[in-house]
Amino acid sequence: MKVLTDLFREWMPHQRWFGGKGREWADVSEDGFFLDRGNPVLSVHRVRVSYTDGHKETYLVPLSWRDHPADDLESAFVGAVPNENGESYAYDAMRDRDATPPWLIHLVNASTIGPMHFHPAGVAYIPEGLPGDIVSGEQSNTSLIYGSEAILKLFRRLEPGLNPDVEIHDALRQTNNKHIAPLLGHIEIDDADPAHPPATVAMLQTFVPNASDGWRLATASVRDLYAEGDLHADEVGGDFAADSERLGAATASVHADMASVLPTEPAGPEWFATVAEQMAERLTAATEVVPQLAEHADGLRELYAAVAATTEQVVRQRVHGDLHLGQVLRTATGWIVLDFEGEPARPLAARRELDSPLRDVAGMLRSFDYAARHMLVEQPDDAQRAYRAQEWAARNRAAFCAGYSTAGGLDPCGESPLLRAFEADKCVYECVYEARNRPHWLMIPLNSLSRLTSRE
Repeated sequence: MKVLTDLFREWMPHQRWFGGKGREWADVSEDGFFLDRGNPVLSVHRVRVSYTDGHKETYLVPLSWRDHPADDLESAFVGAVPNENGESYAYDAMRDRDATPPWLIHLVNASTIGPMHFHPAGVAYIPEGLPGDIVSGEQSNTSLIYGSEAILKLFRRLEPGLNPDVEIHDALRQTNNKHIAPLLGHIEIDDADPAHPPATVAMLQTFVPNASDGWRLATASVRDLYAEGDLHADEVGGDFAADSERLGAATASVHADMASVLPTEPAGPEWFATVAEQMAERLTAATEVVPQLAEHADGLRELYAAVAATTEQVVRQRVHGDLHLGQVLRTATGWIVLDFEGEPARPLAARRELDSPLRDVAGMLRSFDYAARHMLVEQPDDAQRAYRAQEWAARNRAAFCAGYSTAGGLDPCGESPLLRAFEADKCVYECVYEARNRPHWLMIPLNSLSRLTSRE
C-alpha cells in the first residue's frame, strides 16, 4: 500500500532505533498483518528499505489504529490513512499502552498469527493482561515493562536466525545462573524467503526491579571523588572498587556457564593471526577518519603483532560481545548482566562467532576509563582532576580483574597480549565513534591509547 510506504518513508528516519540515518532511500516496501483486532486494532509490518548505496535493511514496525485522533498519543502519531468512513489514524503501537497487552496474551497461548510464532519458555509465570510501559532512551531496540514482573524487548532490525540474546539466555536456563534475568519467552517471524530461518522479533525476560545500572553508579562514585579534593579513591565514601570486584566475579561466572552449555574450541595460530590482521585493517581505516591515530599507529601495530605471535592458551567460546557498565544492573543481592545480542551494527553471524572472553573483559575495562574521564571533557586542562580520574580508573580496573580472576581461573590481571590488543582495538573504534558523533569526547580514547601503547 503506497500510502503506508509513504508514511514509513517520512516517519522512520526520525526514530531512535532506525539505523539508516543519513542514507538516501532508493526504495521502500512493506507487508503487514493484523496481530489483534481489539480496540485499538494492532497490526505488524515488515518494512524493507533499499538505499542508493545498495545496502538493504528490514525493520519491524507495529502500528495501532484508531478511528479518531488520540490527543494523549500525539508524540506517537505516525500518520492518517484514508478508509471508506474517512480516515484511520496510525500510531507507534509500542507507545500506545492500550495496544501492548496482546504480545503477552499470545505468548501465554503459544499462538501463531500469520507469519509470527510465539514461544513461551514454559518455566515461569507470564503477567498476561497487563499493559506495557515503554523504556525511554534505547537506541536500537524498543522495550516495554509489564508491571514489576516482565520486560519485552522488540528487535527493530530483522535478520534471519535466532538472536544471540535469546539463544544465550535460553542456554543459560540450564545453569540457574544468578547473574542473568531469566528468559520467559520469545517471538519469531518467518522470512519471506522460505530457505532462510525465521528472524527473532522479541524476547520476554523477568524484570529486575529496584536495580541501578552500573554506569550511573560508577559515575556517581567519580563525582564523589572529584568533590573531595584531598582524598584518594580508596578514602572516598562512594568508593566503587568493592562493586567492581563483585562485577568481575559475576562476569567470570556468566562466562563459565556460557562455556558449559554452548560450544567451545581452543584458539589456534590461524585465529590469532586473523584477529591481528583484522585489528590492523580497522586501524588503517580509522586513521583516515581520525588523523590523530597516526601518532599511535606504530605502537598499535606492535600490540597487534604480539597477538599474532602469542602462545597464550585461549579457549574460544560464546561471549557477550558488547559488555560495558551500561549493560549491567546492581540489585540488593548482586550484579545482573543484560543484553547478550552483541553489537547490533554487526551481522548476526558475526555476533554468534566464538571469541575469547577477554573481549568482554576489555570492553568493561574501557568502560571504567570512560566513567573516570567523562567529566574531564568539561575541564580538559585540569591536571588534578586528570590525576584523580586515572587513580579511580586504575583502582576499579584492578578490582574488576581481581574479582574475575578469583571467580574464573583466567587471570586478566597479568600481561596478556590479547587483552591489551582488545583494549586498543576498542579504543580505535571509540575514536572513530567520537570523531563522528562527539568530537569533544575524542580525548578520552586518545588518552587511553597513549597508556596502552607506552606499556605503562
